[in-house]
Amino acid sequence: MKITGLILLFSLGGLLFYGAIDFPSWGDPNSPASSHLSPYYIEHTMEDTSVPNVVTSILADYRGYDTMFETIVIFTAGIACIFLLRTFKSSIPESRMYRHIPTGITLRIEKGGKVPDHSDHFERIDSVWIPYDLVIRTTCRMVIPFIQVFAFYVIAHGHYSPGGGFQGGVILGASFVLFALGFNLRLAIRQMSEKITVFMCALGVFIYAGTGILCMVFKSNFLDYSALASLFATDPITARSYGILIVEIGVGIAVMGVMILLYYNLASGGKHKEGL
Repeated sequence: MKITGLILLFSLGGLLFYGAIDFPSWGDPNSPASSHLSPYYIEHTMEDTSVPNVVTSILADYRGYDTMFETIVIFTAGIACIFLLRTFKSSIPESRMYRHIPTGITLRIEKGGKVPDHSDHFERIDSVWIPYDLVIRTTCRMVIPFIQVFAFYVIAHGHYSPGGGFQGGVILGASFVLFALGFNLRLAIRQMSEKITVFMCALGVFIYAGTGILCMVFKSNFLDYSALASLFATDPITARSYGILIVEIGVGIAVMGVMILLYYNLASGGKHKEGL
């Protein structure tokens, strides 16, 4: 089996190297990309899409198909993470731990045991438990809203400055990860459940692909946003700008959902019960 794997590895590597021989030299100014594509994108971005940021116009318009499939790859990675890491049954007896809020004393309740009296004074905690820290939790409460607002700004302002759906989605996902780290995983899942994160992963892909299908409904090519001019009551160039914003929002939603989903499974070993 190892010999067969090595043969396949070297054969595929040889084919890749053979195909790379015909590539133009690195940084060759006379290559097709440098002599045809790049100058056109740089010179006609504003004229075609009304988007000053050339990177955004390339990713979401000129090269929209590629970016859509990149979003699908991210969605597939999140689903694969569920199949590989998610566990729904535990082979060991389940026990629960509680912290007495006034004193900080912890109690372990075995499976089938009763919750202590005056349960309002007890907080459910994990076995790997980080003591309550007022400074950390207060800081998270103050910082997380600003992180999320900045993430929305990055997504919406990707037309004019560095940013877009991928960057904004990562920042949004990081805000929920920070919440889980500052408080606990169980509370984070209560605020953003697994079902919601999976739904948001699929929703982001649906928004992107659905925008392309909507263009076809208006009798144009897939992801040709200029066809939406009548829908937005504007000119075709501005419609392309609006279409880019819509798909960037879809990318941001998908990336955020996948980031949260990955953290939930990696931090808890797929159990979604205990973790950092």
